[in-house]
Amino acid sequence: MTIEYDGTDYAGWQKQPGRVSTVQGVLEETLGRIVQERVSMTASGRTDKGVHAKGQVANFRTSSNLSLYRLSYAMNSLLPPAVRVMDMEAVPDDFHARYSALVREYRYFLLEKPSAINRRYAGYISKPLNLDQLNLCAGELVGKHDFSVYSRNNGAADNTFCTVYSAEWQRHGDMVVFRISASRFLRTMVRYLVSAQLEASTGELEDVLRTGKRVKKLAPADPAGLFLWRVVY
Repeated sequence: MTIEYDGTDYAGWQKQPGRVSTVQGVLEETLGRIVQERVSMTASGRTDKGVHAKGQVANFRTSSNLSLYRLSYAMNSLLPPAVRVMDMEAVPDDFHARYSALVREYRYFLLEKPSAINRRYAGYISKPLNLDQLNLCAGELVGKHDFSVYSRNNGAADNTFCTVYSAEWQRHGDMVVFRISASRFLRTMVRYLVSAQLEASTGELEDVLRTGKRVKKLAPADPAGLFLWRVVY
């Protein structure tokens, strides 16, 4: 399944105990009602609270013989307006939405002026941005690095290395957009990288990634601006 969602009112992708509303929880509950069996989904990645998706991918198993068309139509008829199934296809038994993924792309949208409408889908910064400087910083992210210094709560994770294939800033209308594609991402990594670049001088990110030591105190960028854009298999 390829899924699009507005994450504003959800506590992230991952299902949680109790009455906490999550994207996974809503999808599994809806699908379970349709196929009349318990369904468990695996996603390409877990988006945080308030983060959106244009191309989240999740896989599941079912014994239902409903056609994919009827299944996706029924889901979109029952799902809340903020969550929609964009595509559904059968995959081999060994397909895994997370581990089979080759490339993931995130985009972060940033406003330089406050907006009553776009505030749900963009972060905001009160100073004008220098895209040339930002792209110099973005270039320092490309390659294989230990990004643990730009992530949150990795705990005892034994692999904090990610390979960044591309990273760039572009201006689109009233927004500035940061695009980054990588083999994988650590928790809150993109939001930390956005904040870091907005404050960094040339060479600073490269030094931090090399030494694993961050001098400046850093808060992750507003989740409203972040989209899981696409996943490549």
